Amino acid sequence: MDQPTIADYGFLSDCRSGALVGRNGSIDWWCPDRFDSPAVFGRLLDPEAGHWRLAPVGADRPGWRVERAYQPETLVLRTVHHTPQGSVAVTDALAAERGARGHQLGLNSPAVLLRCVEGLSGRVRLASDFVPRPDHGLLTPYLHDQPGGTVLAVAGATMVELCSDSLTLRAGTDRVHTEFDVAAGETVGFAAGYRAAYGAPSARLDPSAMLAETVQAWEAFRETHRYQGCYPELVRHSAVVLTGLTYARSGAVAAALTTSLPEQLGGDRNYDYRYAWLRDFSMTLRALWVAACPAEASRLFTWAAHSIGRVGAEPVPVLFGLAGERDISEHVAEHLRGYADSRPVRFGNDAWRQRQLDVPGEVVAAVWRLHHLLGDPLDYEVREMVCGLTEQVAETWRLPDRGMWETRDVDRHYLSSKVLCWVALDRAVALAPRLGERADPRRWAAIRDEIRDTVLRRGWSERAGAYTGAFGSDELDASVLFLPVVGFLPATDPRMRATIDAVERVLGAGGGLIRRWETDPAGFLLCTFLLVECLVLAGERERAGALFERAAGYANDVGLLSEQIDPHTGAQLGNTPQALSHIGLINAAWRLTDPTTD
Repeated sequence: MDQPTIADYGFLSDCRSGALVGRNGSIDWWCPDRFDSPAVFGRLLDPEAGHWRLAPVGADRPGWRVERAYQPETLVLRTVHHTPQGSVAVTDALAAERGARGHQLGLNSPAVLLRCVEGLSGRVRLASDFVPRPDHGLLTPYLHDQPGGTVLAVAGATMVELCSDSLTLRAGTDRVHTEFDVAAGETVGFAAGYRAAYGAPSARLDPSAMLAETVQAWEAFRETHRYQGCYPELVRHSAVVLTGLTYARSGAVAAALTTSLPEQLGGDRNYDYRYAWLRDFSMTLRALWVAACPAEASRLFTWAAHSIGRVGAEPVPVLFGLAGERDISEHVAEHLRGYADSRPVRFGNDAWRQRQLDVPGEVVAAVWRLHHLLGDPLDYEVREMVCGLTEQVAETWRLPDRGMWETRDVDRHYLSSKVLCWVALDRAVALAPRLGERADPRRWAAIRDEIRDTVLRRGWSERAGAYTGAFGSDELDASVLFLPVVGFLPATDPRMRATIDAVERVLGAGGGLIRRWETDPAGFLLCTFLLVECLVLAGERERAGALFERAAGYANDVGLLSEQIDPHTGAQLGNTPQALSHIGLINAAWRLTDPTTD
């Protein structure tokens, strides 16, 4: 099997978990219990780790054409296969709970994959090849024929039942292979329902009815998103992607659907992004507000407050599990070859152990952003969290850390971390009248000003002619683009303007892309969208708009963005779909709409 490109995949979600389906009709990734659970289909990371392909027989032949698109503002994907014998459409979705509407989507998702075939013209022969391999490919299930022509796959902690509304399915030794014809006007539906082993049997699955219910659920949800601004179609679609990455039961937004898709093919910078990062918190909230998703923003805030708990002397982790788990220790799956032989494959993420001084700034900034919704006075837990985080910053801001890119070498005095410490204190001072007796705005303001003076003095490099990535360094780092975005310095400040120019000149990778640092092999989409914001704030709106359109143009044919882009080929790299890339798009579009509103 030729490895599909990252851009070949479409994204399905039930706001509990997600799946990736290729243009070739193969579902190569599905972790059915929740985003960060073990995969049942994992061919994304190894050819033998399971898949479910549904496509015309011989669909790999040259000249056969495929078109696909989401039903408007949903994550229900329709793929049309054009063959010499005729055309068929396959509609794929992860099922919504019956009756779910609006913000109920995902609260009790049944964990069912739906695949419905519709004959459009002629008569086309199709094949379904259902090859579950639970626990990230470690298990080959027993397959049992069931009454009614269904097949039950059982292995370890997993049971998956495959059924069809019009075909009798039969178990093979290690897969369920079915071939059938579909003529114009005919339909054939499939459903694969997951449940934990030893759980209650699933209700009878009805693919067509469940698909119609799922479309209605997404359409009802669409009505809650009423963005008014530049690039409305792009923003609304990115909002749908963020909704699809939201674990509805807690409100947490996963950084991406996948683990270990490489930043460079054959490289080893392959990390698990199926968790929720506090670093992204303020940016995510801003994006959700811009896209008119207030309920999601409020739930995300509640998740963060519960996950952090009472703040003590220990640093707050930069990321948590989707239900607030703190220990998400990393291990390497030696049995998996990795995407395009890019090893290691990692599950878990040891960045939770790092000291990340920017985290409190993101959280306090989020409270400041949402303060008008949180009541007056703020409730006790919120007041304690803000005061605890602010005091932690006051005590620790002079320490080095690993920086926002989570380096795995040594601690440094990263400029972006110091600036987010300034943000924490600055926003806490503004919130002080609502924080009660524990607030100490005079002391906090003094430390805030000390941080600012230190950054301005030690962050500037005469040799580079710019603010650089860390104190005492001459190396540029695109994270300094946050300085104008968070209000630390105006983009028109002479030194900040020189920094923006230097980042664009030195870290530009071609095609409008910006790398994180000079040795970074690929353009990082968030950095590119941050440059758009900086250019708007510097008064160069026309150039910013052109850069925005180039960056947004790296989306695949169904509007999905991964983490990075190969500057030479335009190929997507890194985990996908990447929340930060879609967050960056939304925030940059809003900056282009209204530069004066944060």
